[in-house]
Amino acid sequence: MADEQRAQGPDRPTAGAAGGATGSVPAGLPVPVVLAGRVVTPRGVVDDGAVALVGDRVAWVGPRADAAAAGFGDVAPGDGATILPGLVDVHDHGGGGASFPDAATADEARVAAREHLRHGTTSLVASLVTAPRDVLLARAATLADLADAGELAGVHLEGPFLSAVRCGAQNPRDMLDGDPDLVRAIAAAARGHLRTMTVAPEVPGVVGPGGVVETLVEVGAIPSIGHTDATTEQTEAAVADALAALAAAGRPGSRITATHLFNGMRPLHHREPGPVAACLAAAARGEMVVELVADGTHLAHGTVRSVMDLVGAQVDGSGAVAGPDGVVLVTDAMAAAGMADGAYELGPMRVTVDGGVARLTEGGAIAGGTYHLVDVVRETVAAGVALVDAVRAASWTPAEVLGLDDVGGLVAGRRADVVVTDADLRVRRVLRAGADVATD
Repeated sequence: MADEQRAQGPDRPTAGAAGGATGSVPAGLPVPVVLAGRVVTPRGVVDDGAVALVGDRVAWVGPRADAAAAGFGDVAPGDGATILPGLVDVHDHGGGGASFPDAATADEARVAAREHLRHGTTSLVASLVTAPRDVLLARAATLADLADAGELAGVHLEGPFLSAVRCGAQNPRDMLDGDPDLVRAIAAAARGHLRTMTVAPEVPGVVGPGGVVETLVEVGAIPSIGHTDATTEQTEAAVADALAALAAAGRPGSRITATHLFNGMRPLHHREPGPVAACLAAAARGEMVVELVADGTHLAHGTVRSVMDLVGAQVDGSGAVAGPDGVVLVTDAMAAAGMADGAYELGPMRVTVDGGVARLTEGGAIAGGTYHLVDVVRETVAAGVALVDAVRAASWTPAEVLGLDDVGGLVAGRRADVVVTDADLRVRRVLRAGADVATD
C-alpha cells in the first residue's frame, strides 16, 4: 500500500496549483490523508510524488519533497506505489456476474457497478444493448435510480438504430430505423442521465433534419458512431450534422464519439475507407473522440499504438499536451468481467467465455470485454503507450467527453477519487470522494 500520513495541526495550508500552496485549511476540517509514490497527473508523472486529500477533495499534488512546505508535513517515501486518478469508463455493460442490459432491479445493476468500482473505476457509464422498446425503457429507468444515487455517471445505449450488417454481438432482429420519439422516451425514462447513444449513420432516420442525431442533442446526449457499414461520406455527414446540432443547442466545441473504433465497423480499405478513416480525421480535427477497447483481444497492440500516435494526447516534457486529445480507453465489459470462464448472457444473446475472451455461443463474434479499466490501461502501456497518455485516456479525456469537471484527474479541488496500484498497475487501494472502497 502507498505510504499514508495524516498531517496534524488546525491551520494547515491548502493546495493551489500542483507543486505550490496557498491559503490555509480552517480548523475543524478533516485531517488530511497524504499518499506517496509515483503520481500520474493529467500532464505528467511525478516519480517521487505525494497527493494530499482533505475530506472528499484533492487538496495538493506535487513532489514529495515539497509536501512539508505545502503544509502537509514530512512524508515518508512510498513503497513502490503508483497513484492514479479514479478511472472513468464511458462504455461498460456489466461485471461481477451481473449485466446492465439484463438487470431488472437497481440491486442487480449495483453488483456490476461495484465490481468495477473496487477495481478503480470511480465514474462509470452503464451501457445497454439493442432490445425491444419496453425493455430499453425499463432498463433506462432502473439505471437512472443508480445515477440519481451517484453510483453511476450516466447511461449509454448501444442501439437500437444500428446496422444489421455490423451487428456484432447484438440481436439484429431488434434493430430499428431512426425513431426520434423513441429517443425522447428513453431520455425521459433515464431522467436526465442519458449520456450517449451509438447510432449507424446509414440507417434511415438517423441523420438529417429532425433525425436521431439532432434529437439526441436536443435531449442533452451525445451521438456516438458505431456498429455501422457507412461510407466515409455518410460518416462525414453524420459528424457535420451532430456538430451543427451541438452548436445550435449552445454547445459549440462539444465533441461526439466513435463507439469502439474498428470493432463493429466496415474495415478500413484504401479504396473504400468507410467510417474508420472519417472518424480518425474527425478526431484529428478535434471534433470527435474515438473509443478503443485496448484489451489485447479487440485490437492488436500495433493498432492501439498507431491510433494513440495519430489522435491520442501526447504530453511533452514540459507537461503540455502536444497533440490531439482524441482517444478514450473503454472496457466494453460484460457480466464476465472479474469472473471465471463459463456461460453468460448479454441481453438476449448467449455468450461463452473461454480463456478470458467472451464470444457469442452461436457464431463466435466477440461479445464484449472481460477486463476492468485498469487492466485496459495496463495493456495499453504494454502496447508501448506512455503511462501518462494511457491514464489520461482512461480518466481526464472521458471526463471531458461527459462534461464532468469534478473528476478525472489528480488536480487540486477535484473529487478525491484515487487508485493506488503497485508498479505493475495492480490495484492495492481505491478511494472515492476520499472514502476507502473495499477491494477484496
